This record gives sequence, structure tokens and C-alpha cells, in this order.
Amino acid sequence: MNFKNVLMLIALLLVASPMFAQEGRGTNWVAITSGFSMAIASGLCALAQGKAIAGAAEGMARNPAASAAIRGALILGLVLIESLALYVLVIIFAKVV
Repeated sequence: MNFKNVLMLIALLLVASPMFAQEGRGTNWVAITSGFSMAIASGLCALAQGKAIAGAAEGMARNPAASAAIRGALILGLVLIESLALYVLVIIFAKVV
């Protein structure tokens, strides 16, 4: 890249920069990233819930006498895992709407 091309690039960037400062003409990035964050949170919640249920089922199979305690811990764990997705949903509604 020679000196003339570098100067052209700098001039282009200086002329184009006011375009990015205009209000109301850009993409709503909050809405787009909100969708991605909800997808990531839901996917991770599903993985965590599957792992928790698999662990609880294995624990109940190994020790049927402890089924009640395992079930209570499982339900509490699932509630806490699901709260992640609900918190993300509340934040999305607070920011986007």
C-alpha cells in the first residue's frame, strides 16, 4: 500500500465519520443482541437442566432410599437454573420495550 492510498483511506474515514453520528438511521443493535442473549441463555439453561436431571436420575437409581432428598434438591436446582432465562427475559423487556 503506497502513501497515496493511505491518504485516500484517511480522507475517506474522516469524511464518512459524521455519517455514523446521525441519530435514528442505524440498526437497532439492542434488539438484535437481545435475541442472541436470549438464545444463549435458553440453550445454556437447557444443557444445565439436562445435566441436572441426568444426575438426579442416576442418583435415585443408585440409592432409592434418598429419592426424596434428591428430588427436593433437583427441584430447587431446576428453579435456580430456570431463573437465568427469566432474568434475561426481564432485562430484554426492560431494555427493548
